[in-house]
Amino acid sequence: MFISGQGSNLKNLIFRSREKNFPIKISLIICNNKNANGINYAKKYSIPFILINTRLKNYENKILMNLRKYQISFICLAGYMKIISNKIVNNFQKKIINIHPSLLPKFKGLNTFSKVLKNKEKKTGCSVHFVNNKLDDGSIIIKRFFYLSKNESEKTLKQKTQILEYKAYPEAIIKIFRNR
Repeated sequence: MFISGQGSNLKNLIFRSREKNFPIKISLIICNNKNANGINYAKKYSIPFILINTRLKNYENKILMNLRKYQISFICLAGYMKIISNKIVNNFQKKIINIHPSLLPKFKGLNTFSKVLKNKEKKTGCSVHFVNNKLDDGSIIIKRFFYLSKNESEKTLKQKTQILEYKAYPEAIIKIFRNR
């Protein structure tokens, strides 16, 4: 699992991965932010984690080395605020997924909630997609949405979207492995 921040999707997937029939186990956390709260979940649940300095020239090699060391065959991105390099994507074709807080292809990248409000959208939600060499552009696995009410703010949109994410991400993982 790759993270950069609070780790709420990480926490959710850790819980789900401990269920008997869930198809994946979280066995390594890669983080590019030493202050990420998600690291605390790694410590609390005794999951190995690696802090990566993405400013270093060959950081991808360190990531790939650790993915091999821990025999990682499937990668989930959850709030990982760094574009995955072609080198990593090419080593894990159709084996990296991401959750994005919009109904892709709308509002790729950052600041999705402000874009939703600015564009006066009637509905929004989240998308789980495969990662390819373009930002938020891979094949969609699953989407979940809700309708906006009159007095939405970025804060309320984030809260409602996260509730959907906690359901959609595990559903997408189950769907992927059921079809393999």
